[in-house]
Amino acid sequence: MNKMQLRCFLTAAETLHFGRAAQRLEILPASFGRQVKQLEDHLGVALFRRTTRDVTLTEAGEAAVEDARDLLAQIDAFEAKVRAVRMAKSHVLRVGAIDSAAAGLLPQILPLMRASHPDLEIQIVEQKTIHLLPKLLSGSLDIAFCRPPDVRDPRLVFRTLFHESAVVALPADHRLASRDRIDIADLADEPLIVPDRRSRPHSHDLTIILFLRAGLTARISQIAEEKQTIVNLVSSGTGLAIVPRWTSRLRVQGVRFLPLRTKDAAPQAKLILASAWARNTRDPERDALMELLDGHLSEIEASA
Repeated sequence: MNKMQLRCFLTAAETLHFGRAAQRLEILPASFGRQVKQLEDHLGVALFRRTTRDVTLTEAGEAAVEDARDLLAQIDAFEAKVRAVRMAKSHVLRVGAIDSAAAGLLPQILPLMRASHPDLEIQIVEQKTIHLLPKLLSGSLDIAFCRPPDVRDPRLVFRTLFHESAVVALPADHRLASRDRIDIADLADEPLIVPDRRSRPHSHDLTIILFLRAGLTARISQIAEEKQTIVNLVSSGTGLAIVPRWTSRLRVQGVRFLPLRTKDAAPQAKLILASAWARNTRDPERDALMELLDGHLSEIEASA
């Protein structure tokens, strides 16, 4: 039995819907169901009655809810106490970042942080938002730069920094590559490469929403996971892609990045970049990083 199994059980008990519970925890439904099944196997009893129409708690499930909630609170308190001791003695700042922030934000702010705190060790973890947020809760990250989810965990603090604009990645020899900027209408008949919505909902929805607002339907030809893969596919002629502006720093040969012209520049044509950290935690190094970022936010935003 582990913490994730307890969290999945309690979330399912609150929602009585495995799909919504999985979405709230930002994990795949199959993984969510597996966690619940493993807990039931460990306890040797069914916690839910599941039919094609609804989900209900069994008698054992109802009896376990309060104890599970108390146990999870004790685990959270234990982790917070250990984190506090670690942070009080450590001079390490663990920073998580989505690929766009790792390409555009960190190269601008981390050299300034190292200059002002030369004894501080900075560790960087580059992953998707869906993987960074659990690391904040477990204490393995001190701060993350990410896309804030639609449903925000109350145990985390999210602070919007700015909106990152979108650009179009296209082969350098494409008929549109000589333009200064591109309209959505120009892409109406173009094959598009988009991220998988399960792992990158904001980047995926950016393309879909821009087309819908223009009265068009995106012609999706390929789904890909990583930004680097998407840009490489653009280079190979697989299709075009609408990506965050900082993705252009990947510098793949044979690919141009052109500004996207839209009727209203925010928020549909841009992606929120936020900082996030565990609520009710004290971390002088993290606070110093945020203070430094505040002092340079306007110039960094200009590059996004």
